[in-house]
Amino acid sequence: MSRTRTALALGMAAAGALSLASVTASAAPLAAAGSTTVTPAGHSFKATLSGKATLKAGSVTVTCTVSVSTGTVPAAPGNHNAAGPVSSPISPPTYSSCTSSMPGVTPTVTTSGAWSVSMQDGSPITATMTVPVGGLVLKTTGLASCTVTAAPTAAPAVGGTWANGAPSSLTFTNASVPVKVTGGFGCPTSATSSTFNAVYLVADTTDPAQQITVGP
Repeated sequence: MSRTRTALALGMAAAGALSLASVTASAAPLAAAGSTTVTPAGHSFKATLSGKATLKAGSVTVTCTVSVSTGTVPAAPGNHNAAGPVSSPISPPTYSSCTSSMPGVTPTVTTSGAWSVSMQDGSPITATMTVPVGGLVLKTTGLASCTVTAAPTAAPAVGGTWANGAPSSLTFTNASVPVKVTGGFGCPTSATSSTFNAVYLVADTTDPAQQITVGP
């Protein structure tokens, strides 16, 4: 799969609250995930980058201004989970019109594999995109020849947030993605993680008059 299916299927992070009991402090059990419903059931969607997406590894930042992904909300009753997130497979997001912070260097991004995204209702609504092993590879040519492979050994859950609207939006802010960097002079080969920033606008392509919405 070398196209875009904005991964609308990724996990959410739960945090445990600390409570004090007399003199000792102990961590309270993690709260159970609430119910989630994504609507309209069975509708296809398209996620289109708004502004720019950046991937920073070490001192090098790659910026892309075009990115698209598509997917489908699960058909009922799969669009509802009484005790957790709703997940969907998505096409690998495509990235183009990319530039590098390194002068004289041209980056190219390719994606492949089984991507997915999961939505969890809450405040805020959380979104988790799963990147398959080796599912994104960034290569540079010119003054520096580098290869940056995302998710080199395991499929990470890249955390973001969802906002219902017209259209709804999916935002990744300084999301951490494990990477492996190879290459010669100028390549950030010591970097083992990168930060990803992007905002996608998500439109219902089955019925453009409707919106993809996440609720309880």
